[in-house]
Amino acid sequence: MDEAQFSLSLPENEPVRSYAPNERSRAGLKATLTQLAAEEIEIPLIIDGEEVRTGDLGQCVLPHRHGHRLATFHRAGPDEVKAARRAARRAKREWSELPWPERISIFLKAAQKLAGPWRDTLNAATMLGQSKTVHQAEIDAACELIDFFRFNGHFIDRIYAEQPASTLDIWDRLEWRPLEGFIFAVAPFNFTSISGNLPTAPAMMGNTVLFKPASSAVYSSYFIVKLLMESGLPGGVINFIPGPGREVGERVIGFDDLAGIHFTGSTAAFRKLWSGVGQNIGNYRSYPRIVGETGGKDFVMVHPSADVDDLVVALIRGAFEYQGQKCSAASRAYLPESLWPVIREQLVDKVGAIKVGDPADFRTFMGAVIDQAAFNRIVGYIEFAKASPGATIVAGGGYDKTEGYFIEPTVVLTSDPHFKLMEEEIFGPVLTIFVYPDGAYEETLELCDATSPYALTGAVFARDRYAIHLAHRKLRYAAGNFYVNDKPTGAVVGRQPFGGSRASGTNDKAGSMLNLLRWVTPRTIKESFVADQDYTYPHMEEA
Repeated sequence: MDEAQFSLSLPENEPVRSYAPNERSRAGLKATLTQLAAEEIEIPLIIDGEEVRTGDLGQCVLPHRHGHRLATFHRAGPDEVKAARRAARRAKREWSELPWPERISIFLKAAQKLAGPWRDTLNAATMLGQSKTVHQAEIDAACELIDFFRFNGHFIDRIYAEQPASTLDIWDRLEWRPLEGFIFAVAPFNFTSISGNLPTAPAMMGNTVLFKPASSAVYSSYFIVKLLMESGLPGGVINFIPGPGREVGERVIGFDDLAGIHFTGSTAAFRKLWSGVGQNIGNYRSYPRIVGETGGKDFVMVHPSADVDDLVVALIRGAFEYQGQKCSAASRAYLPESLWPVIREQLVDKVGAIKVGDPADFRTFMGAVIDQAAFNRIVGYIEFAKASPGATIVAGGGYDKTEGYFIEPTVVLTSDPHFKLMEEEIFGPVLTIFVYPDGAYEETLELCDATSPYALTGAVFARDRYAIHLAHRKLRYAAGNFYVNDKPTGAVVGRQPFGGSRASGTNDKAGSMLNLLRWVTPRTIKESFVADQDYTYPHMEEA
């Protein structure tokens, strides 16, 4: 490596394209949507840089047109999981000893390719396979993933530059070593950027990875891996092994060289993985790092001084963008009596006008939920609300799975602050509202804090600064990402590091240095230039 001190300055966030009718990029994306939808592909495993086919096949379909198949994908079994582990072990030494600028160059190249020729492909794959609108795909599959690659490189530069003080006769150093073993990255269906970040953040720190994407998002995840390979990622660094949790996860956590888990998904799945690690704790070479972001029951707290127009837009975008399938989505709201009539009127009007349909139609605001299981679960909550005497459907409530898994944006009003829909994560386009007496703002803040086991995101709307400060104080541990007069979604890499605690995860903040620090284990090095010549100390001399 050249004798130079390399550094990466703080990057700028990737600009979001609007895809408005007069924007040039609109036509190119539409053409790519048509092209990808017209061809069915076969997706292999990728182990040690080579394609592997098992014959155990799953399907990738359009959620908004579930009779249309985009791809078949091969699922990993026990033999492939073992092969992926061997590949990660073989690649580890050379990859971990590669100078960090050489490693990071691969991901910076991937970011540049994604900002250019690969942008339409990743966006279109996400729109088709995960039923995201053009705006939701752009901020996710393009901008956020580009930001992860670029900002993580900058954060790594800062981590390596963090060194202890030395003296003239002693040189103290800190070596930031990758973990000893491999990382297991488990990705969700809802964010392509997360599927990209979960395996690459540890890999950028010198680790090798076994990557299991969600079965319902294999399509876009495969394109991420192909992008990385085209950008120069060596074989064995990230091994792509889609498959069911019982075939992949349960075997991976039994390996003695498991060094860490990077997870985003359901609380139940995360707890199962953590429990499995606990049961195997005596068998591991080192204690695995467990980093997870799971569920949320995200709130919007409204003070009587709030601006109603701002609030209504935030509720609609926060609750219904991407069909509410965000761990950060607004799922419960606490509204004051004095504002409820006008808020209700605006919600009914605006929610009723939301267009639900095929994301390829750029007029669409909401697509379909991801699959049959999600459809059934969300519909179950809506039907429960319809049958409950303490609840009223204010807007929406309809659904239809004939062609796609479509559910209307639904607003539920309840008189019970501990109603099932106020407490349980739904992960769909359902917003539940509790109306409180104007004079009970402080008590309602305490109610909000105590209602849910989750602590991911939350928002307060108020003009009154004392009310905002009180919410800051009372809801200090209720959300890892807290928003003032804004919707509780849309965290940006490098600006709002993302993560929550309680049942929402380990709060290791993706999009910041904090997450990357979890994938290294430091070694302190002390070098003495002149050694002591006598073992005795001055205090031992006679007076």
